[in-house]
Amino acid sequence: MIGQAAKKSPLTRRKRQCANPACTAEFVPFQLGQKVCTWQCGLAIAVTNQDKARKALAQRERREVRARKEKLKSRSEHLKDTQAAFNAWVRARDAGQPCISCGRFHQGKNDAGHYRTVASAPELRFEPLNCHLQCSPCNTHKSGDIVNYRISLVLRIGAEKVAWLEGPHAPKKYTVSDLKALTAHYRELTRALKRGAA
Repeated sequence: MIGQAAKKSPLTRRKRQCANPACTAEFVPFQLGQKVCTWQCGLAIAVTNQDKARKALAQRERREVRARKEKLKSRSEHLKDTQAAFNAWVRARDAGQPCISCGRFHQGKNDAGHYRTVASAPELRFEPLNCHLQCSPCNTHKSGDIVNYRISLVLRIGAEKVAWLEGPHAPKKYTVSDLKALTAHYRELTRALKRGAA
């Protein structure tokens, strides 16, 4: 038993392959973290290691900048992020469907058009029943083409749900943590839809 324990001693180091692609030597490292057999091989891969180190530092710096920017974001900026994530999910959810107002398959830009606008019913801005794929001309140039939107919406979700949308709703005040959670939720839903379509 004592002999076996001595064989498994942490001080014994195993042979390893030299990290220099041009070298085929195997060596026993003299110190922890040694990746090359000689200083010549170390010099040969120094440029590669410097490039890796530069990339790692740049990546770390970008992460830190993102984290600092995230901390400095105001509530209104978080609200914009959540709205963008929600709109992207609506467009992904309704992909392949015609515009809810005019019924045509628009080749240009499609929007996530709200039935009850964000200005008139801010409490419904993230309500999935209130937002559907809409071509940009209907959404922006025809102010949503609400009459045709309502007709199609009744056919799509039913008169009872449309009546609920048109009814009164309690106001909602989203906190920053609520908005972050909603953004993450809708981004994950969008990714899941895109994975399913691929």
